[in-house]
Amino acid sequence: MNNKIKIVLVDDHLVVRAGFKMLLAAGDSVEVIGEAERGEQAIQLYQELQPDMLVMDLSMPGIGGLETIRRIIQRDSEARILVFSVHHEQVYVSRALAAGAQGYITKNSAPGILAEAIAAIMSGKQYVERGLVKGGGEERQHTGYQTIIAGFSAREFDVFSLLAQGLTVHKVADQLCLGHKTVANYATQIKKKLQVDTTTELAHIAVNLGMTAR
Repeated sequence: MNNKIKIVLVDDHLVVRAGFKMLLAAGDSVEVIGEAERGEQAIQLYQELQPDMLVMDLSMPGIGGLETIRRIIQRDSEARILVFSVHHEQVYVSRALAAGAQGYITKNSAPGILAEAIAAIMSGKQYVERGLVKGGGEERQHTGYQTIIAGFSAREFDVFSLLAQGLTVHKVADQLCLGHKTVANYATQIKKKLQVDTTTELAHIAVNLGMTAR
C-alpha cells in the first residue's frame, strides 16, 4: 500500500523542478505525481490528480502564483499549498499566506527545510521558514506604501512587482499572458494608488521596501 505524500510541483524552470525532485527523493515519504510550469496548468493538475499538496513558486508566466493559490483555495478550501520561492521579503510571505498558502520557504533554505515544511503542513500546522516573519511588528510596519501595497489585488501585485523589476509594460503583458492595454490600465491604477507618475518611482518604492535589489 502506497502511503507516500503525493506532491505536484509548480515552477516554470525545468532545472528547478528537477532539483526539487532530488531533494524530495532523499526521503521515502514523498512522491511527485505531477509537474506544472504555470498557474493554469497547476489548477488543472490539482483537479485531475487531487494531490496531497502543491509545492509552488510565486513567479511564473500566466496568472502567477498568488492568483493560482487563490483560485485553488476557492475551489478547495482544504488544499495544502507550500510556497517555495526566491523571494524572502515580508510582503511576499504575507500575501502568499493571505491568499491561502499554509507554508512559505525560500529556495536558498537548508535542504532539510523542504521536508520539514511538508511534514508540518501535512500535520495541519502552518510553516514559515525561520527568519522570514519578524515577530510583533508586521501590522505596525504596514504604514504608508506598505499599507497601500498590502491592499493590492493579486494581479495588481504581480504587475507592480514586475514593473518594479524594470520590465516594460509589453514584457509584463507577455509574461503574465495579458493584453498590453490591460497591463497599462493596471499600471495606471497602481501609480494612482501610490501617487507616483513613473515606473522609476515604482522601482524606488520597491527598493526601499526591500522587495527588489538596489
